[in-house]
Amino acid sequence: MKTEEKNDEVKTFIELVKKSRRGKFKIYIGMSAGVGKTYRMLQEAHALLRNGIDIQIGYIETHNRAETHSLLAGLPIIPRRKIFYKGKEMEEMDLSAILNRHPEVVIVDELAHTNVEGSKNGKRWQDVLDILEAGISVISAVNIQHLESMNQEIEEITGTPITERIPDKVLELTDEIVNIDLTADELIDRLKEGKIYDKSKVDIALQNFFQPDKILQLRELALKEVAHHVERKIDIEIPKQIKLRPEKFLACISSNAETAKVVIRKTARLASYYRSPWIVLYVQSSSESGNRIKLDKQRHLINNFKLATELGGEVVKIKSDNVTQTIMAIAEEREVTTICIGKPHLSLFQVILRTAVFNELLKKIAETATDLVILS
Repeated sequence: MKTEEKNDEVKTFIELVKKSRRGKFKIYIGMSAGVGKTYRMLQEAHALLRNGIDIQIGYIETHNRAETHSLLAGLPIIPRRKIFYKGKEMEEMDLSAILNRHPEVVIVDELAHTNVEGSKNGKRWQDVLDILEAGISVISAVNIQHLESMNQEIEEITGTPITERIPDKVLELTDEIVNIDLTADELIDRLKEGKIYDKSKVDIALQNFFQPDKILQLRELALKEVAHHVERKIDIEIPKQIKLRPEKFLACISSNAETAKVVIRKTARLASYYRSPWIVLYVQSSSESGNRIKLDKQRHLINNFKLATELGGEVVKIKSDNVTQTIMAIAEEREVTTICIGKPHLSLFQVILRTAVFNELLKKIAETATDLVILS
């Protein structure tokens, strides 16, 4: 056996050992604040404690909700660490204390939280990865709007920018995802009863975020995300009788910043649904070479490459004036099943008649078993 093959086998075995030592990861996900994620986590903490499991509260945020806060009674809590930042005393989860205490299970709320400057990690989800690597199981919670690939779609629904986000890969690491679901009417009733925010904030909330149509759309996204997680779990854990060609996505982008961003985000969503690898391809023509392309376009391109990498995609940049040939060559070489492109600015009929590149791409794809997805 060759040395390289032996090394690969050793690496594979090491990964298996690490995976078995890693803590289990469970996430409660919901469509918005107030559906009851923290409440359910604390209920589970009590159940685990009654069953002799060494569980600790690493970080919990009850938002002064009486029903939720009452569940803290009797649960062991690891004190937060106090930090002085810009003249103010702030509290953060004490990662070192959790790792030193090393309970079997730790509850960590507010997964998308951004840590105070100077912390070991910039984000709380990164703290959770450290805890899992130490062999400690984690139960956490997050709202669907904090998922990176859904950012733009949810901003359009709610009209509110979401600054704190988690990469989709975090959900892919979970062993279990539980959706905490309520109807729009149930959620609005909870809000009116003062169970989500202080009653002085209820009217503003009803005028903005807590509107039935918005809640319904967010609810649909949360339900779909959990359904796709279950499908991925079935694909992994239940052996298939027939070996299917694995899905692989190719996102083709141009220097058009906004279109590229949409193509990247939507391809990331598709790839996450199928738990499959994906590639972002940028074909740089001679007209877009370094000394010809405008600086703002260069900057946008770099930002979009960075976004693709953060979402788990592989970025491929190729210099060529034959766009179609390059796309098809990469698709064939990488065994791509689906090519994703942005919606052309002209009508599709005009594009097919007048745009040689698009027309040629359609012809080439028709000769293969590759799908073409046009993203709006």
